[in-house]
Amino acid sequence: MKIAFFSDIHANLPAFEAVLQDLHEKQPDMVYCLGDLIGYNVWANEVVELIRQHRIPTIAGNYDEGVGMNSSDCGCAYKTEEDKARGNQSINFTNEIISSDNRKYLRELPRHIWVEFQPKEEERLRILMVHGSPRKINEYLFEDRPESSMVRLMEESGADIMLFGHTHKPYHRQLVSEQEQKYKHAINLGSVGKPKDGDPRACYVLLELDENSTAAVAESIKVEFVRVPYDVEQAARAVEESPLPNDFADMLRKAY
Repeated sequence: MKIAFFSDIHANLPAFEAVLQDLHEKQPDMVYCLGDLIGYNVWANEVVELIRQHRIPTIAGNYDEGVGMNSSDCGCAYKTEEDKARGNQSINFTNEIISSDNRKYLRELPRHIWVEFQPKEEERLRILMVHGSPRKINEYLFEDRPESSMVRLMEESGADIMLFGHTHKPYHRQLVSEQEQKYKHAINLGSVGKPKDGDPRACYVLLELDENSTAAVAESIKVEFVRVPYDVEQAARAVEESPLPNDFADMLRKAY
């Protein structure tokens, strides 16, 4: 079984359309979206409507929550006043353009999704999807987080496999839970529409599970990061032709 997961589209329609085309070609068994459909670009309504048309199970990201509540706070941790000012421009612009129907959709999104996979009668793999972390929708789980902290977070939530986004930097960590005597898999999906890892291509994850998948053997759970090229210039020009800060266009081109 192949399951596709993606996150952090951030109103980048050309990137999202490229990912949908790639998914159409690869034909995974299931597809999930882990939030942040909107913000930082001009196609907020178009992205939300595509998600709805394709009936993709989706959870809320912090940006979706903010706009869903018609708030001027996206829950983002901006490092400088300049970053914060740009962020305010983005959420104010998104609040202006989002339709009332799409705002209602964003407001009603769930905060997490659980899936259980039972390859054998005696074993279940519990898969948890969150946007930031199981504790907070806007908590950043960076790759350098201490292993003990990440394991404890997953033990407390009951997840064998945890998928999340928010940082826009993809990684897969195989962690050892001595308490449960098995492996835990922490998987950051990166970002479809606003990568921050130096690679401007859209990113999503394919998780492969079969009858031999078990938490006892780390390699039995297969994770593939798929990078999809798209027309970055189209997305960057759309920013430059809008009231949004031109810095967002540079971020798309250079993926930072």
